[in-house]
Amino acid sequence: MDSITQAVLGAALQGTVLGRIQGRRSLIYGAALGTLPDLDVVIRYADPVSQMTYHRGFSHSLFVLTGLALALAWLVAWLGRRRWPDKGYRMPRLFLAFWLVLVTHPILDSFTVYGTQLFWPLQFTPQSWASVFIIDPVYTVPLLLAVVYAAIKGLSGRAVRVLSVALLFSTAYLGFGLAGRMAAEQRFQAALDQQGIVASDVRAVPMAFNSLIWRVMAKTPEGDYYEGVSSAFDRTPPEMQKLSLNLPAAQALAGSPWLARLRWFTDDWLRYDVVGDALVVTDLRMGIPGNYTFRFNMAHRDSQGHWVVDTPSTWRGSGPGSMFSGDDLRLIWQRIFDQQPPLPLAAWTARTLGR
Repeated sequence: MDSITQAVLGAALQGTVLGRIQGRRSLIYGAALGTLPDLDVVIRYADPVSQMTYHRGFSHSLFVLTGLALALAWLVAWLGRRRWPDKGYRMPRLFLAFWLVLVTHPILDSFTVYGTQLFWPLQFTPQSWASVFIIDPVYTVPLLLAVVYAAIKGLSGRAVRVLSVALLFSTAYLGFGLAGRMAAEQRFQAALDQQGIVASDVRAVPMAFNSLIWRVMAKTPEGDYYEGVSSAFDRTPPEMQKLSLNLPAAQALAGSPWLARLRWFTDDWLRYDVVGDALVVTDLRMGIPGNYTFRFNMAHRDSQGHWVVDTPSTWRGSGPGSMFSGDDLRLIWQRIFDQQPPLPLAAWTARTLGR
């Protein structure tokens, strides 16, 4: 999730557990501690594939963060006994507060589609539960208002209750998103079954800033995939388009450690496009249909027509900002409540691929 969300979540948690001891400072400490795992972004890697796939790694590990919470709790308890003996700093309460603030950061990240290595150094596929968009006001605003209220009123009994209610609501909203994702996948699977299409894997991801409209993808055993859009308010089958993963093009990258890492990180939700003399690899999980956040130039054709594997670079026009077209977002939000007209999936795809 975005840094503001992580900060207010950390502030709300530490305010709830330690507010009566630390007062308003608990909100500041919790906000700082809640954003700590994202400091791994200051590590610069040699290429964008490494930058993408090593983010949310060791600094988001439940093992690492549990050890850090234990060390911080011991240190604060030790200082508390010497400098503030009347404050009531006790090791179990401190550990609970610091552990909750730290581990909820990667757990919340896991509810987005990006991929979080909760069990680093174990090499499980990164967790990507995809129940909320990376920025979702419905999740963040109640927590923000509760933290502002506590900062103004002080950490009295009522403020702590307000923080607790906001935390309960935000947690319930994550559950709502998971239910919405499963429903979207079921609607899409039913539409595929109606057409006699066999899918080997189906997954839905939330579209911009809400958990009501979903982009759904389904792979076929033949190397194609279907991509469509489904809303919680749909009454007829979702619109969809059939596209190719272009798997034969991936042979040019045989043995590439970058491709192997991308396949692991994305659970192999990749498409391969030959664009001119470049081989572009696309992470299909993030973006809007045809306009994806992560695309990498990974090989080029030499003068003899042979493929040469390159150090990956970001493909022009991709990046997190590439999907935030005002006109496209307006169509997406209208589509939440009305299936007509359907979204122009083919036109978006053609525009992005330059066809």
